[in-house]
Amino acid sequence: MQDRDRDVGLFRYSLIREAADPSVSKADRGLLVRAVAAREHTDQTGGRVHVGRSTLDRWIREWRGGGFDALVPTARTSEPTTPAAVLELAVKLKRETPGRTAAQVTAIIAAVDGVAPSERTIQRLFARHGLNTRPDGTSPAAFGRFEAAAANDRWTGDALHGPVVGGHKAYLFAFIDDHSRAIPGYRWGHSEDTVRLEAALRHGLASRGIPRTVYVDNGSAFVAAPLLRACAVLGIRLIHSRPGRPEGRGKIERFFRTVRDQFLVEITGREIPDLVEMNRLFAGWVETAYHRRVHSETKQAPLDRFIAGGPFPIPTPAQLHEAFLWSERRTVTKTATVSVHGNVFEVDAALVGRKVECVFDPFDLTVIEVRYQNRSMGPGVAHRIGRHTHPMAKPEPPSTPAATGIDYLALLADRHAIELTEHTPKIAYAELIESTDPDQCAGQLHIPTTTIESDHR
Repeated sequence: MQDRDRDVGLFRYSLIREAADPSVSKADRGLLVRAVAAREHTDQTGGRVHVGRSTLDRWIREWRGGGFDALVPTARTSEPTTPAAVLELAVKLKRETPGRTAAQVTAIIAAVDGVAPSERTIQRLFARHGLNTRPDGTSPAAFGRFEAAAANDRWTGDALHGPVVGGHKAYLFAFIDDHSRAIPGYRWGHSEDTVRLEAALRHGLASRGIPRTVYVDNGSAFVAAPLLRACAVLGIRLIHSRPGRPEGRGKIERFFRTVRDQFLVEITGREIPDLVEMNRLFAGWVETAYHRRVHSETKQAPLDRFIAGGPFPIPTPAQLHEAFLWSERRTVTKTATVSVHGNVFEVDAALVGRKVECVFDPFDLTVIEVRYQNRSMGPGVAHRIGRHTHPMAKPEPPSTPAATGIDYLALLADRHAIELTEHTPKIAYAELIESTDPDQCAGQLHIPTTTIESDHR
């Protein structure tokens, strides 16, 4: 499956996700589909499109029949309709005079043969042969360098595949401030998922403030609903780069190269026991080395340039807690219950038939808050609990604990031997007589009872 086709599938699924939910009634599904069809959407290429009701209904049927793969476009198997001789002529005409545009070449072919392929076909042909030059024959202009006007105007986020830590591959999620090149949020984890991404973002928000925009790519962790909700709650504009158009991502890629050259090179061949140690070492390098070294482009240390634009408002713990809760929409059943990943909760009977928002901590699915039209309707009453964490909220795999070298049982045995040597009293062997007392064992120290009795008198 090519990335471009997968992006198309993700776009289609994002439009039908709510309507395709099996728990949605037929009437509610119709309302949802009509609402989606009435709006304009940004597709996987960044263009603005409308999608008709019949198309949405067809996507829902395909998803139900074949899952996500059914939404991914299949490769075309038809033979090319443009004769090879015509394509060869187009290439020759372009190479003969590099200033000819696709439109001009199309016109020449039409004048010679009477018919010609479309301009778009000729443009794709030139791109495959590296002939997509401007009319003056030069290559297309490169994108200009962009820099945010102030700190916290724009953060760019991405993930770096790192080394093995504690027996598992590690990934670094990081955000770079476009203006200062400071790294406000970062976190190493064992999974390239939304949970680890949110941990890095939350770290940055709590320490450096709230940015105006966050710019990310179209990876699965960056297009997930929890990230979109977190940004919406905090008033952050979330922007995704257009597939195949990486402009604006050069700074984070350059930072990752610095990570490889200056940080990872120092731990090569060194065994890092767990993520706690990895994050401790990385934080030390970022805060004391990277942030304080003068940047080659800005001619300032990243931290100094960032602080010069402050102070920045820091979100409160309550704001962060609300932002990083997850939510899902459910329709309340006739029995006044909702189901969230197998867990059933009783809700207010007045909500029967209504679509509500279930808000929860992904690491604790036993508690949800029910909201209707952005108003809290109180917590759901747990009726049946079968899952305690969200399927996407996977904990870090446990690391192999380092051996302490302590043999507890051997330690006790040695201590016992020392005590026997140092504290055992001398035995009066003369007292070891053959006992005639039936209550004493043979060889046992004989204690004359008559002596004790006389002393008591």
